[in-house]
Amino acid sequence: MGRGDVLCVTLAALLGACDVQADTIGQHDVSEAAVRPINGTPGKAAIASRIWEPSAGHIQVPIWPGTVPNALPHPKPESVGPPPGREWWPRANNVSRPTMTIYAPTGANTGAAVMVLPGGGYQFLAMDLEGTEICDWLTSRGITCVLLKYRVPESGPTYRDGKRYYPPVPTALQDAQRTLGLIRKSAKEHGIDPNKIGVMGFSAGGHLAAALSTNFAKRAYRSIDAADVVSCRPDFAMIAYPGHIWAHEDEEAKSRDPSDLKLRGDIIVSLETPPTFIIHAENDDTDSVQQSLAYYIALKEADVPAEMHIYAEGGHAFGVRPTKSSIGNWPKLAEQWLRSINVIQ
Repeated sequence: MGRGDVLCVTLAALLGACDVQADTIGQHDVSEAAVRPINGTPGKAAIASRIWEPSAGHIQVPIWPGTVPNALPHPKPESVGPPPGREWWPRANNVSRPTMTIYAPTGANTGAAVMVLPGGGYQFLAMDLEGTEICDWLTSRGITCVLLKYRVPESGPTYRDGKRYYPPVPTALQDAQRTLGLIRKSAKEHGIDPNKIGVMGFSAGGHLAAALSTNFAKRAYRSIDAADVVSCRPDFAMIAYPGHIWAHEDEEAKSRDPSDLKLRGDIIVSLETPPTFIIHAENDDTDSVQQSLAYYIALKEADVPAEMHIYAEGGHAFGVRPTKSSIGNWPKLAEQWLRSINVIQ
């Protein structure tokens, strides 16, 4: 048994979780032999009826030991993969029971941990590009990763029928607060420094990371156990090409003032907001650079240590995949920043 197995089994025992889903198909390497045609459509799209599962040696554990707060009365079944006719990739759809998966450091343990929040517009979750691939990078640097499969769809600000939709209850924030508390409560037994637990989010996950960084004083749900008593404040945050942060994002591009960098009402920065690293591409056509600029300005006005890197090229959803653009150097800058705030040596 590897160390990752020990971490996950211990955590499962801590939560008293049943329904632990062991791996059957890895998220990076799905063989054609493992899938069968659905409605005459061959190939990897055939596994769309399955739920997302982590690679061998890792176990995903439900973060709620009983009833999920503010649960949908009749949720659609969870599935993995895009709609029919599109190139297959491991996105998670219709997540109604959120889970966390621990990835132990592959090198010397630094004691630091990062909760990873994939993007997907609060409609689905990019479990590879902004999930497992991020964990692979961070664990290779001695950082424990906790990949959160939070509830979607419509668990945060998103679009419905072509219009902006704000859910009455931010259930994704509930999941993030709960998971951060679980990590901190069991930190020592997993070799984690309870004062070096951060969050990293991409796109909609970037908004969720900012929401958690500014909404930690009070849980968005009724506390159920000791994990909800410890602080759910991240000690640091890394945010990549976030959306839903700039107050004017829904206004007509021709009439709105791009220099008016106000924040949305649910993101209220204070001196207690954790040190933050931000990365964005200026040519991002999905979430404009004003999203990151607005957050950075608010952080600086609150005297929160912040570092932001804006690149001319890179678009949206670049993750840590190789690219000829200079934006591909951002992970090195993030590592330097982590050293500068004494999270890693």
